[in-house]
Amino acid sequence: MKITLNQALNLFLKRQLLINPKLPKGKAGAFRVIENLSYVQIDTINVIERSHHIVFFTRCPDYMPIYLHQLQSKDKKIFEYWAHAASFIPMNDYRFYISAMKKKPEKDSWLDKWIKENRNLIKRVKTKVVKEGPLSSSDFRDVKNRKRGPWWDWKPAKMALEVLFWQGVLMIKERRNFQRVYDLTERVIPKNLDITEPTEEEEKKFFIRRALSAMGVATEKDINSYIGISGKLNKWIEQMQNSEEILKIEIDGLKKPYYVLTDDISKLKKDKVKVIPTVSFLSPFDNSIILRERTSALFGFKYSLECYVPKQKRKYGYFCLPILWGNQLVGRIDPKADRQHKVLIINNLHIENKDLDYNEFMPALSTTLNKFASFHNFEKIEFSKKVPAKIKRNISKYL
Repeated sequence: MKITLNQALNLFLKRQLLINPKLPKGKAGAFRVIENLSYVQIDTINVIERSHHIVFFTRCPDYMPIYLHQLQSKDKKIFEYWAHAASFIPMNDYRFYISAMKKKPEKDSWLDKWIKENRNLIKRVKTKVVKEGPLSSSDFRDVKNRKRGPWWDWKPAKMALEVLFWQGVLMIKERRNFQRVYDLTERVIPKNLDITEPTEEEEKKFFIRRALSAMGVATEKDINSYIGISGKLNKWIEQMQNSEEILKIEIDGLKKPYYVLTDDISKLKKDKVKVIPTVSFLSPFDNSIILRERTSALFGFKYSLECYVPKQKRKYGYFCLPILWGNQLVGRIDPKADRQHKVLIINNLHIENKDLDYNEFMPALSTTLNKFASFHNFEKIEFSKKVPAKIKRNISKYL
């Protein structure tokens, strides 16, 4: 079966809740985002707001950061673990991560050696949590004159907490000022949660369904990479293709074969949904663009986060966000927070699609900019001298 690129993009962005999303209000909407996307990556960079909050804001206009805290600590509907990276994950998916928690570090790796050398410390840290209840790294003293090591120079007790977390012995009960608070897993997970460990086949096929459900169409590499902790899924992809649960398809203009859930074929054939063009700013860690090779293939848009690039080599900016217009990536915006003066500074704004109708696009861009500023509690928007004069002239009509 062959489909058009437009069909593929529409299915993908609908699954990512970036086209005509129909979400409940409040924290129920935020939870639906995590459920639909399978995970939302957590990140510490807060040039404007931490990355994961931008992911939610883009999809839920009424989103507030407190929703995540409530979903995690009070409602116990989400948990933290490694998916693509450190992520918020639906609690009902917990059992499919158990095998990853049981996996031992590679023999003679630095982590393997650290665990063997610090067994007593790990035991003491666990005992303290057992006796005293939820604790954060700040509840443990550092070691004076210690030799600096990997993992951001974590103090030994923090490293022990993380090891126990990776092993599934501890979970993150909540975050206080973004700092992790650890507790015993049995005291965190809901009492009625199914924690039956799945078979390897059940686990692998679960991750394939999760990936395809979130992406709509995906290459073999996309499926393997979307939830990175899932491991190699090629064998199981072939099995599901043979049983016709998933189908291999072609996309016009793209060389690689793609896969789709069989149940989605009818939706592709009936794809007559009118895309209401809106402007969205995508976090660098947004699920829709986190696989950079996929982004390049589907959108013809090459993207990389330049905060890790030396300043003199940056082309677009430190924390540049791709701009989604309808089902196309049309440019990038580089915002920065002046929190003291409550000003959203636009360091640069690149419009890369030369065929844009500015009369239609600029009002939509200004609407999103105003909402973006309001979400971050900014009272004013300012443009740096780097922003092209033509763009400033066009957008200032609507701000």
